Amino acid sequence: MTTTESKGNRVRVMFDELAPHYDLMNRIMTLGRDQRWRRYVVKQADLKSGARVLDLASGTGDIAFEVLRKVPDADVIAGDFSLGMMQKGRTRPNGERLRWVGCDAMKLPFADASFDAVTFGYLLRNVEDIDLTLRECFRVVKPGGRVVCLDTMPPHGVTAPFVRAYFRLALPLLGRIFAGNPDAYTYLSGSTMGFHDPETLAEMFRRNGFSEVSFRMFMFRTVAVHQARRPLATL
Repeated sequence: MTTTESKGNRVRVMFDELAPHYDLMNRIMTLGRDQRWRRYVVKQADLKSGARVLDLASGTGDIAFEVLRKVPDADVIAGDFSLGMMQKGRTRPNGERLRWVGCDAMKLPFADASFDAVTFGYLLRNVEDIDLTLRECFRVVKPGGRVVCLDTMPPHGVTAPFVRAYFRLALPLLGRIFAGNPDAYTYLSGSTMGFHDPETLAEMFRRNGFSEVSFRMFMFRTVAVHQARRPLATL
């Protein structure tokens, strides 16, 4: 990778390299709690039978598979720009039930108002333009449909020094031990520390047209699930 390479290309290469160990590292880093957060994301999407769902930054498909578990007849597109992550996801049980689509979250290859819900995990801190990404999500979700977002947040409060130490020291070490890639987890911890706080992210949803914006915090306020709705009046 060169210094002139775009953030998107660097992140794509990084996730391709992480794919073989990504699911294991997620379980280790979160003490297994990440699965609960993904179930909460799908619950907040408020899906009905036959719903058409776009799961962005789907990776190996954790949220997308949870959608199918919750709504077995859903039509689920698992979208990601990392071919390695999607190839890994396709080998998982029921991987053939998802429609895997390579796509850029800032320029989605889908028609306006074509999904009942859009979900994503750990997307916004990895894109070059959050506002553009949110506008694309707004465009492709149907009026009245929900967008639900899971992401890590910079720590604050009395636990902040301990959480910062975990991100700065423990994550790269875990990345070295279990994935052989400490640099990737140094990036991931840095992208969290430099990300927006949950209130700012909620305001970004509002300024890009969404209504009924709210969020819930988890794990010492280092993880947030934001939810928002495209107003019916935009039809």
